Amino acid sequence: MATIKPFKGVRPPKEFVESVESRPYDVLNSEEAREEAGDNEKSLYHIIKPEIDFEQGTSEYDPRVYEKAAENFKKFQNKGWLVQDEKEQYYIYAQTMNGKTQYGLVVGAYVNDYLTGVIKKHELTRRDKEEDRMKHVRVCDANIEPVFFAYPDNSILDALIKKYAAGKSEYDFIAPIDGFRHQFWIVTDDKDINTITDEFAKMSSLYIADGHHRSAAAALVGAEKAKQNPNHTGKEEYNYFMAVCFQASQLTILDYNRVVTDLNGMTSEQFLSALNKNFNVEEKGSDIYKPVALHNFSLYLDEKWYSITAKQGTFNDQDPIGVLDVDISSRLILDDLLGIKDLRSDKRIDFVGGLRGLKELKRRVDNGEMKMALALYPVSMKQIMDIADSGKIMPPKATWFEPKLRSGLIIHKLS
Repeated sequence: MATIKPFKGVRPPKEFVESVESRPYDVLNSEEAREEAGDNEKSLYHIIKPEIDFEQGTSEYDPRVYEKAAENFKKFQNKGWLVQDEKEQYYIYAQTMNGKTQYGLVVGAYVNDYLTGVIKKHELTRRDKEEDRMKHVRVCDANIEPVFFAYPDNSILDALIKKYAAGKSEYDFIAPIDGFRHQFWIVTDDKDINTITDEFAKMSSLYIADGHHRSAAAALVGAEKAKQNPNHTGKEEYNYFMAVCFQASQLTILDYNRVVTDLNGMTSEQFLSALNKNFNVEEKGSDIYKPVALHNFSLYLDEKWYSITAKQGTFNDQDPIGVLDVDISSRLILDDLLGIKDLRSDKRIDFVGGLRGLKELKRRVDNGEMKMALALYPVSMKQIMDIADSGKIMPPKATWFEPKLRSGLIIHKLS
């Protein structure tokens, strides 16, 4: 069963929140962070992308950069730009995109639940990326940015969240970069706090939606601190890390599409002919064509769009991985026809997140940068949970969640 706890959040006074808040560290590069921060000394980028405080070209992995993160975190607290709440409590974080709102509970997730598999993952992590985030957590002694969890729908929690959402929020702003609305409430009532804790205790699993490396890093640092503490009791704050947990049915997963530089020596005619073995291929003309259902793909090649649909027998409905469109396209198109074996390392392929739309696929092919584009129908949250429950791992570059969590609304100290 899932163990969570309330915590004393470190967060901006409401007059500073729009100066502090930022995009997550991993969705932009150093120069983009430098540009977005500009002359705003309150920007969280000074903590999560502190290389911007050094000369251009400074590596984000430079030891001085990690130390700067800790220095800036202390500075933000000393200046009153971040202030710790006096009471352990939960928080509610709502995001509104294209008229749809999803409500997340901000909680302290239990390190041991991650280590024992109660918190389930669906992606592989890379040790170098884990170590980078571990260094950041260690030096700041805090989870500066939250991870993104899903939980099975729960009517009691839904009613509780709606009660708070009907009242005045602590924060309410439109983020300038994405144009989405972000709202934030504080759950202060002890009865409601106990209800949240008790309802999570009835759940057999929580699911990482986004933030696998941050989850791994936070849990590993927590376990590391437990080993290093001769007086460890299990009650310490480092036994928990910060997560925003959303009801699974509320989450939006967008398509995560592929663009490829060449056809592996084939002409366009040969490639289309080869597709016929495993797909029904239908030319759609020059108007953008979007996949309409599972196992239907959109192909853009030579200024034309095609509908290609996987034939029966090319996938296994009983296999949670084999039924995925990302697996079907990887096996039967990228690997078999184009010779792309490793999506993580092959330089002939790139990936385009769904927010950019199919126009971006068309643009990258039309300008000659890429030869062909392939659009996929989005993965469902049920598919992700089924895979996590089965203990299997999704193929790379399979999910794109939107909206992304904003960073800087709340921070969790480990001591």
